Amino acid sequence: MASLKEIRNRIVSVRSTQKITSAMKMVSAAKLRRAQNTIIKFRPYAKNISTILSHVLPAEHRENNNPLEEIREAERVVFVVITSNKGLCGSFNNSVLKQSEALLTSTYQHQHKQKNVQFICIGKKGKEYIQKKHYPIMDSYTELLDNCSFDKVASIAEDLMQQFTAKKIDRVEVFYSKFKSAGSQLVTTQQYLPIVFEETKKESSKIEYLFEPQKDILYQQMIPQLTKMKLYQYILESLASEHGARMMSMHKATENANELIKDLNLSYNKMRQASITNALIEMVSASESLKS
Repeated sequence: MASLKEIRNRIVSVRSTQKITSAMKMVSAAKLRRAQNTIIKFRPYAKNISTILSHVLPAEHRENNNPLEEIREAERVVFVVITSNKGLCGSFNNSVLKQSEALLTSTYQHQHKQKNVQFICIGKKGKEYIQKKHYPIMDSYTELLDNCSFDKVASIAEDLMQQFTAKKIDRVEVFYSKFKSAGSQLVTTQQYLPIVFEETKKESSKIEYLFEPQKDILYQQMIPQLTKMKLYQYILESLASEHGARMMSMHKATENANELIKDLNLSYNKMRQASITNALIEMVSASESLKS
């Protein structure tokens, strides 16, 4: 059984840990607010860009599809796995990595055996896991998440588009956590290349617009911009999800520390009470022995 000194030392240790987890929770909450505001403002822009493109020139009237829309047999595949640089965020990283592995061993099992599935790791945790599994890594970006900007993400997207149009790769899948709320993140798999637009409902009344430049030229110019914007959105979603997951994880750790402190204090008081009782019994016994 632990002594009173050992229990006191443990209480001090747990309280120190509780202060750290509480501070980390507040830091994550502040970062979450900024990331949440950014992604909430960005989502309507991303959605409207896709809607505009799907309406600018319907597929059946398009003379030349963009090379980024070319659908071909997926012989060479790239997995873009977006995780975090730091831990202490619960199952945030593990969920994304497990989903990528599930798709790797099911849909792309043949390509995986042929070593035609390569990984692009955005985040240290994903890179460490992929290296441990000895999967082929095409590239990794660990410093991007510390200071994420559209220009930095655009360079990654441009490289992927260039390799796709050169037919060095046939498909790109992105794995990330979509932000829903501080306590809820949805692990998502998104086909990045080739670009596939969702079917839009045909409207009964058609409105004619004047375009400058022409529809075809405008469409070809907007497709690369949309591709860059999508990858940027995925990373923003992941950053917001990471801060939310870490905040909830630190909140639970702080609560658990508080419960542990209560249990340790109870044990300490019981043991102290028992020691005082034993001391009184010894004093009374000694006094009675002297009388006799």
